[in-house]
Amino acid sequence: MEQPQRYIAHFDLDSFFVSVEVLNDPSLKDKPVLVGGSAERGVVAACSYAARKFGIHSAMPMKKAMQLCPQAIIVRGTRGEYSRFSRWVTNIIAAKAPLFEKASIDEFYLDLTGMDKYFDVFQWVIDLRQEIIDETKLPISFALATNKMIAKIATDEAKPNGYIFVQPGREREFLAPLPVNKIPGVGGQTFIALKEMGINLIGDINKHSVEELEKRLGKWGVDLWSKSHGLHFNEVHPYHEAKSISTENTFEENKTDMEFLLSELVRMTEKIAFELRQDEKLAGCIAVKIRYPDFETTSRQTTVNYTFRDDELIPVAIDLFHKLYKKGKPIRLLGVRLSELTNHAVQGSLFDDGIKKTNLYKAIDDVKNKFGKGMLQKARTVKKNDQ
Repeated sequence: MEQPQRYIAHFDLDSFFVSVEVLNDPSLKDKPVLVGGSAERGVVAACSYAARKFGIHSAMPMKKAMQLCPQAIIVRGTRGEYSRFSRWVTNIIAAKAPLFEKASIDEFYLDLTGMDKYFDVFQWVIDLRQEIIDETKLPISFALATNKMIAKIATDEAKPNGYIFVQPGREREFLAPLPVNKIPGVGGQTFIALKEMGINLIGDINKHSVEELEKRLGKWGVDLWSKSHGLHFNEVHPYHEAKSISTENTFEENKTDMEFLLSELVRMTEKIAFELRQDEKLAGCIAVKIRYPDFETTSRQTTVNYTFRDDELIPVAIDLFHKLYKKGKPIRLLGVRLSELTNHAVQGSLFDDGIKKTNLYKAIDDVKNKFGKGMLQKARTVKKNDQ
């Protein structure tokens, strides 16, 4: 049986953080805006197109960005607003798309395969984009193609605030004139190696046999040849697949010791935050669950700014516990759950002291991975466990 033609749409909110700031302060429109930390020690989390003209890009030290564009306006960032707008767009897409993947806080893949039997898929995606713009006022670009890789590359070409349809069979034609580093995975060193081979554009790859590329670049050469021909088979992973990460503990004896309970809550939150970082995800919601000896079970949750950090999640978990707990009543089970997961954890690390803090967490996680998860713990949990 012949396989149906694949149709994959890639949506990307343009300069998402900046766009949100402009909506909340229209005086920033068309100005060189930098979202991130302080001018001296911060990092650029996002920048407007007006700022990019000066050579500024995300993850650049704010100090260097201000040297390139002294008139730039620094906005510290309202992370709660970013979470709110991201959820808003997610809900609009979820209400319409049969299958979608939330690749990051501002990026989505939609699998529309089979829908061409019923209507014009391209027009459907145009209409969905317009609905997002009408409701949220955010600029958003998209590309429709036959696979995720082509759709992502094409969306970048459609920006700002535009769209492209790379029709089936025209993938190589679309890719050929683009710089070779437009292919995902072509980093600085590979780019230099390819230029030494006379490969500057994606179309130049087709002048070389797959055998030659494999000899020069190993397995990556074979992969590069495949990608240059527009071949890519990664699936769109349903958003609900990574619904939550949770842990719970049923105590051998019912517990009323507040110090022990809070220590256990901290330990569990730390544990699932570690799992979150290992999966390279952010969480947008946290819940605490309590079960009493009579099996009465209650839980309470709240949304949070997308994060993977213990120090941001633990205080919220403790607050939820205090709001939920019936004081003095023994507890049989305690649990913590993180949900509304999304990928691209680096986007949660670019504010304030984010880079330094993220590097600290990476160092801690490396120790845990090497010597065991119990090697490093919060002082609160160690103190209680050592008694």
